[in-house]
Amino acid sequence: MPKIVVASTNPVKIQAALAGFQRLFPDEGFMVQGRAVPSGVSDQPMTDAETLHGALNRAANAQTAEPAADFWVGIEGGCEVLEGELACFAWAVVRSKELVGKGRTGLFFLPEAVARLVRQGVELGHADDLVFNRSNSKQQNGAIGLLTGDVIDRLAYYEHAMVMALVPFRNKELYLNGELR
Repeated sequence: MPKIVVASTNPVKIQAALAGFQRLFPDEGFMVQGRAVPSGVSDQPMTDAETLHGALNRAANAQTAEPAADFWVGIEGGCEVLEGELACFAWAVVRSKELVGKGRTGLFFLPEAVARLVRQGVELGHADDLVFNRSNSKQQNGAIGLLTGDVIDRLAYYEHAMVMALVPFRNKELYLNGELR
């Protein structure tokens, strides 16, 4: 059974990684394990490039920490100022010994009460907790769940990026050799 190491101990990220694999490979069983590793970026990445870099670093650091696994996953949430508003999104990176896949969530804009705190250096999950009077929302439904009334929660949000990051693994021939066989 292939082993997936997710570069986080956050249960939402672990579940999203497993759900992405299960959606693209429904006939395969997987073992999944979370492992805390550094991202090498700010606690709250503030650009698309920094967020992707954090996800890439997490996947690589998970591979270094657990080299016997089959897949290593890094998921990093970030923000970026677009047209004066603060947009929120996440990157998912999947590594194997042969391939690296990358996928990103859609983005949404934060309300000013949350954005103001993030601009002041407060990590998004803590800002959400303060504004919405919650506790540890980043390990639950997250900003997207709070803002959509759980129509899309953090698990579903990350799962979508995981599916996109797994595209090269579902189409290995195209990504390794450039052609189908």
